[in-house]
This record gives sequence, C-alpha cells and structure tokens, in this order.
Amino acid sequence: MHIEQLSADALSSELKSLEAQYADLAQRKLALDLTRGKPGTEQVSLSDALDGILDRHYLAENGTDVRNYGGLDGLPEAKRLFAPVLGVPEAELIIGGNSSLTLMYTVIDFALSVGLRGPESAWGNDDTVKILCPVPGYDRHFALCEHLGIEMVPVPMLDTGPDMNAVEKLVKEDSSIRGIWCVPRFSNPTGCVYSDETVARLAALGKLASECFLVMYDNAYAVHALHENAPALANIREYCEREGTLDNVFQFGSTSKITFAGAGVAFASSSEANLKAFKQHLGFQSIGPDKVNQLRHVKLLRDAEGLQAHMQQHAALLRPRFKAVLETLEAQLTGTGMGDWLTPEGGYFISFTTRPGLAKEVVRLASGIGVALTPAGATYPYGEDPEDSNIRLAPSYPSLEDVKATAEAFVVCVKLASLRQLKGATS
Repeated sequence: MHIEQLSADALSSELKSLEAQYADLAQRKLALDLTRGKPGTEQVSLSDALDGILDRHYLAENGTDVRNYGGLDGLPEAKRLFAPVLGVPEAELIIGGNSSLTLMYTVIDFALSVGLRGPESAWGNDDTVKILCPVPGYDRHFALCEHLGIEMVPVPMLDTGPDMNAVEKLVKEDSSIRGIWCVPRFSNPTGCVYSDETVARLAALGKLASECFLVMYDNAYAVHALHENAPALANIREYCEREGTLDNVFQFGSTSKITFAGAGVAFASSSEANLKAFKQHLGFQSIGPDKVNQLRHVKLLRDAEGLQAHMQQHAALLRPRFKAVLETLEAQLTGTGMGDWLTPEGGYFISFTTRPGLAKEVVRLASGIGVALTPAGATYPYGEDPEDSNIRLAPSYPSLEDVKATAEAFVVCVKLASLRQLKGATS
C-alpha cells in the first residue's frame, strides 16, 4: 500500500514495527559497505594470469624492448586491442598508465593552463571557466573540477542522457562554458545509455559552443554489460566526423574494471591535432608509460573476442549481486511511494531516489546500524543535491550474502525515514 493511503493507526503500527526492526539490526553490529564501485575479489582474480604471462619475453611486435624508455603514446598492439572499445582508428588513440582519471585530469589541466591551440586558446585566460555536469553524475569528475577551480553547472540527466535542450541553450548563451562531462554507456550512477539522438547532439556542440569546447566522454563502462542484449552506444566519432567537430571530443577508457583495478591500462582518443598537442604536453611529464603492463594486457585479452569472453565472466559474477538488490527493492518498496530506482543493464551502480529531503537521513540511519553507503549528495556538484533524494548503491565488491543483507537493511532505513517524515507531517 502507498504510504499516503495509510490510516493514522496503520502508520503508527507500521512505524513501531520498523523501529523494532531497526533496533534489532543495531544489535547485530553489522559491518556492511556499498559505497564504491570496486570490482570484487573474484572479479580481479579473473586476471591473475597477468602475473608472469610474459615469461621473460619483453619484445613488442615491432621489436621494442618494453622494459626500456620511450613509446609515449603506447604499443601498436595495445592500440589495436583498445581502439575498438572506443570505436576509433588506432592513429587517434594513446595508451597511458593505469588511470583514465589521470588522463582526464591532464587534459583538463592542459586545456585550462596551456591551451589546445597554444597559449591564446587556454581556458584560464578567462576569469570564469565553467563545465556542464549532468546530474546525478560521477563524483570524481566533480571533485576534479572543484580542485582546479572550474565552476560546475548542473544539467538534468534523463533516461536518454543529458537534457540536450538545456545543454544547447546553456552553451549558446554562456561563452564561459568550456565543456561537458559524459559517462555515455551505463552512466554513473543512473545506468542509462545515451540515445543515438543525444550522441549526435553532443557531437554537434562544437559548432554551438565557445572555441575549444570539449565533450569529456568518459566511456568507463563501454564493455561492462550485464546482459548480452544490453543497449549499444552510438559511435560519437562518426557523428563528429560528419559535423566537423573531431577537435571537440576527448574519449577515455581503461581496464580498471576489466583486469586489475589498480594496475590496469588507460587510454584516450581525440583528433590527430589534439593528440599531437597533448603528447607534446605529456612529454614534459613522462618518458613513456608502463609498456610492460600494456604487453601483459595484450597477451591476456588478445583481441575483441578475448575481451568479450573476459567480460562475460565479469557479468556472471555481477548479475546475482544486482539481482539481489533489485529483487529486494521490488518486493518491499514497489507501489509504496517510499522510493524509486532504475534497473541498469550494465555498469556498476543502482541509482535510488528517496522521497524529497530523505537521502541524508537514510544514509545516517544506515550508518547507525553498521551499513556504509555513498554519502548523500555525492552524485551532485559540491555535494549539494537540491532535492536531497539521490543515493548511489554499489553492489559489486561485497560478497553476495553481504549484498543481500545490506539490501534488506537499506530497505528498513528507507521505510523508517519515510514513515517518520510522514508521521511528522501529519502529527
């Protein structure tokens, strides 16, 4: 029954029952955690063959000794392996170290302080620099901007991706807006896949926005489908080529949730002109990335078919965890008016929406019984969710048993917060 339909007596009775359930959970001294989308131990173990896989054979296919300096933009065979992940030519890909976030930071810092087209094009020449941030979104994108002093402008996230009517209006009206963050497939945290129309309109932004505008296209979950029939993502490069806007998009990806999260391979793609300027900038930071690790990944994953087979093993481990959370939400909250959630086809998160004004309270209640959740507001710039309603759930890392226990405890907290709020409003 919807909570708005509860009689006063039924509300009091249900609230009393929930208070007792919460007290019982508090006595159990739980230690459960759904805070971050880390691969579980079973998942990273899928790549244990990386250890020793080269068997002292350190020559790349072009004869390069991967133990030595050089190769700033990565091994050719690594480019051949990862270019299809982003749907780009090998000539438009660079292979970096273990972190795509590092590449993103470096691109933004380069555009801000040096300029993609020389000092006169640096964003930092202006007093104010802004970036559009679809919300709810990825907290590390927001933290990066805050650290660099870039003003964040929230735009609504729809089922099809960012609200492109709002995006286009903003970039036309405000020349200080220099970019937009995107997680286009299985977006963090909603799990949506950008529609073909959204991708096409993102590709066209370079013709509407200020000079050196960048679509920061963080395709972190490009191959992270939970089901074989999961929605595909349109190729933004193809749209950019038609629009003449290849210079306005940087794509990013990594193996952080494919192999070893802390020892993977990151990669980035953009136009040849952008990459030429960017590599000159990188040359002041490094003599070259870890080519040994690049070659290890090529040996492990081999090709597109090998990568797909590897990801199917990941999906087999993740599906039961997502199912456990979603089934608990569906069984206990459907039709109650106490929350809404999205059912993702891939990625690492479930986005839950409480009644307005309750996300922080649900997180607080969960903490009180030993259940750690992502801080309320984390999916918004500056940690400020105007509705105080979004909570990101990350079921990948804990054991399946712990995921089930956490989901049950989470529902108790949602119900308790909702009924307390309603009781206060009606008393």
